[in-house]
Amino acid sequence: LAGFWPMRGEGDPRPGMAGHDGPVVLPVVTGPARPLVFRLWQGGALLPGPFGTSHPPESAPVLQPAVLIVPLAGFDAAGNRLGYGGGFYDRTLELLRKSGPVTALGLAFAVQELPRIPAEPFDQPLDLIVTDRGPILPRAESRRA
Repeated sequence: LAGFWPMRGEGDPRPGMAGHDGPVVLPVVTGPARPLVFRLWQGGALLPGPFGTSHPPESAPVLQPAVLIVPLAGFDAAGNRLGYGGGFYDRTLELLRKSGPVTALGLAFAVQELPRIPAEPFDQPLDLIVTDRGPILPRAESRRA
């Protein structure tokens, strides 16, 4: 399970991460326009990363997650998401999905839902959005830009 350390008033995935019965990894930004890598986190101290992120030390093993809890700035009912503009999760999900099934769970507050987010061909959809008002299963409609 890949979680994230919340910042900027984001929803807090830590209770879900703590309840997971298996390895938990946190994302590491390795550079601009690059996919994320995920390091094992076992409750120890975190290091500050780029853009205000926090991540495990370089000595932590790198693991490939099958389920990712994804932060976002906004989402729509079709499973499109607005991130923070770096494209890190889109690149990462594209790469992970090429190697097998991966589930992307958006974590948001219900007030972050927008009527429609234009999707580009490289944008990766969410499989489920979990909000403070309950889960939202994205509509099966086709995603249009």
